[in-house]
Amino acid sequence: MEQQDAHAFEPDALEGIPLPRERTVLYGHEAAEQALLEAYRSSRMHHAWILAGPKGIGKATLAFRFARFVLAHPDPASVAARMAPDLMLSPDDPTFRKVAAGAHPGILHLKRPYDAKRKSKDKFKQDLTVDEVRRAVPFFGSTGSQGSWRICIVDAADDMNQNAANALLKVLEEPPKRSLFLVIAHSPGRLLPTIRSRCRMLTTQPLRDQEIASGLAEFGVAAPETREARRAAELAHGSLRKAIMLASSDAIELADGFAALVEQLPDIDIAQAHGFADAVARNGAEDAWTLFKDLVSDHLHSRLDPASGMALQRLVRVAEVWEKTSQAAREADAFNLDRKQLVLNVFRDLAETART
Repeated sequence: MEQQDAHAFEPDALEGIPLPRERTVLYGHEAAEQALLEAYRSSRMHHAWILAGPKGIGKATLAFRFARFVLAHPDPASVAARMAPDLMLSPDDPTFRKVAAGAHPGILHLKRPYDAKRKSKDKFKQDLTVDEVRRAVPFFGSTGSQGSWRICIVDAADDMNQNAANALLKVLEEPPKRSLFLVIAHSPGRLLPTIRSRCRMLTTQPLRDQEIASGLAEFGVAAPETREARRAAELAHGSLRKAIMLASSDAIELADGFAALVEQLPDIDIAQAHGFADAVARNGAEDAWTLFKDLVSDHLHSRLDPASGMALQRLVRVAEVWEKTSQAAREADAFNLDRKQLVLNVFRDLAETART
């Protein structure tokens, strides 16, 4: 299948960027990788794992990397499995090629379903549905070759609705032999306690700036040591996915514009603020709008640090602005309200807070 065609049926695909199942390199997560490898080679291999951590840091890449290794080395006591320094598999390995093509019978990848009938630009359903999760029943019930593994990757559990979560729980309660569940979770605390109790938690960490820079270089997004790469890494907070999106658009220019306006506080350049608001609020600028919300949140969060020495009165005021802004943004998204006015209101509130 052509990469472009494969991307069309992946809800979180980024144009021009290999899918997690296609990637040969894993950035960061050395400790998590070794934990999975050692668990597999031991007699304490758990049948279900929650790979927890912020979105975009490589959890799905790690899940497919582990799945490939298990499928290629079905006997954890084999010499190849015991001598392996990590979970890497050669791209020339038949197992790697099948997994990369989405054609390996031993992997079931559960994700938000594609829906060609949707009128919106996003052709994927908003939830990972119960019907999608129920695909695990015949998958684990089918007969594989002797000694083979069946691996289900839930990507991501955060997308499951209540019915889907209950359906997953049923499968987890009675795991078939030689089955493995890799449950990707951006916010594991929101999962059903009963799901968490049946899984082993493996927490992954945000990537370091250098790891993000290496990823940007590999994918041809930004050259190392450039300001573009450094700024994207700084704004991404450890998420390679977010850094790719930032460096592939005018996001860095917008972020610089936001920083310039914030530096002027409590004064505001009205013309500059209106120009920034126009860029963020224009039709179709969903990425710019999301970036603006993130920038405001990051700015207010940094101001809320008690160690900053800020007076209690100002800390309270910043917290009020944070809550007010978050609520206004939710309402603007829900009711299609005037985003430009909201942006201008935010800068007005930030200016008032700076004068407090």
